[in-house]
Amino acid sequence: MISNRRKLFLWTVRGGMWLATAITGALALFLMGYVLFRGVPNITWELLSTSPSYLSGRIGILPDILNTVYIIIAALVVVIPLGVGAAVYLTEYASNKRLVGVIEYAAEALSGIPSIIYGLVGMLVFSNNMGTSLLAGALTLVIMNLPTVMRNTQESLKTVPQSYREGAFGLGAGKWRVIRTVVLPGCVDGVVTGCILSVGRILGESAALLFTAGFAHAANGFWEGLRSAGATLTVALYVYAKEQGEFGAAFAIAAILMVLAFAINMAAGMVTNKFQRSKK
Repeated sequence: MISNRRKLFLWTVRGGMWLATAITGALALFLMGYVLFRGVPNITWELLSTSPSYLSGRIGILPDILNTVYIIIAALVVVIPLGVGAAVYLTEYASNKRLVGVIEYAAEALSGIPSIIYGLVGMLVFSNNMGTSLLAGALTLVIMNLPTVMRNTQESLKTVPQSYREGAFGLGAGKWRVIRTVVLPGCVDGVVTGCILSVGRILGESAALLFTAGFAHAANGFWEGLRSAGATLTVALYVYAKEQGEFGAAFAIAAILMVLAFAINMAAGMVTNKFQRSKK
């Protein structure tokens, strides 16, 4: 029999958890609802399809959308091979466990460094050598997201049963062939999910880009844009809200970013579910 004091304790704990859940959900719904309520009415085709004109007072975020796409592509092209390759080496090839532990600890430490510090380092290392540009911002984001991609890939590689590797070795396959045909296909869902989530972090980053990518609102092609300064959507949100006082445009950008964040999270979940169903 459970004593009355024990029952009271359990009900108190359960009530506290329900209260914490309700408060968290209410705050999240309020934030999303407020941003969408203030931002959606300000989203127009002119805002999305034009460049800003200070002479006519027109506000447009087309250059910011293009710059965001450019910097995401440039960062992923570099960070995915580096992160996945480092994870494969540390998990499948490295024999010095102490060295592996040191590298994993360093990656965990890098994940907790504030992004403004990455921006300062990126400004001193990249911007001072190649100028303020989207490429400098992309390389800074590579350093920021490399630990995330590497650790996610490592954890995914560890989920592949050792018996799969031993069976492939028993059939005469070499080390790289086992990794390429058995290990990586067995954990591709985790790798893809980690890459998609890193896109969300790149999309929402602003502090590091303020120091490295700049504030320009010029629409350029891909290669020219990478060599030029440019504001992403998050940087444009800061500029419109803080520097120019255009809160309508700022809330419109915030609503767009929120919708994109939802889409990225849904894509990650769909990819994970699809690969899990394919394994059954």
